[in-house]
Amino acid sequence: MSASDQERDERAAAEPDGPDEPDQPDDAEPRSGLAPRQARRLRIAAASVLMAAAAAVLAIRLASRSSVLVVGVYGLLLILCGIVIELSRRGRTRLGSWILGTGLTAALLADWRLLP
Repeated sequence: MSASDQERDERAAAEPDGPDEPDQPDDAEPRSGLAPRQARRLRIAAASVLMAAAAAVLAIRLASRSSVLVVGVYGLLLILCGIVIELSRRGRTRLGSWILGTGLTAALLADWRLLP
């Protein structure tokens, strides 16, 4: 048994029994909002739904007019949705939310201004 193992065992023995709860003042309010796992699942679901919607709109737009801009705008949106899903899986939900919102806004503006 090494010295660090002995120190760890001594600290564990010195701590009172009971659940391991972080030290919080008595007047601290519990955290509101989503748990991190729920937030990740919500972002993944939102990005998946947006990805399916972008694929449907891409198919409809390509049926009415074939354009490289249509493929570019909606293709980039599909790629961004995939990036958001991967970021959410890795726990970067805030960054994923910003990218998803910015990408959706940019795609809608490009559809409105660039596509005939």
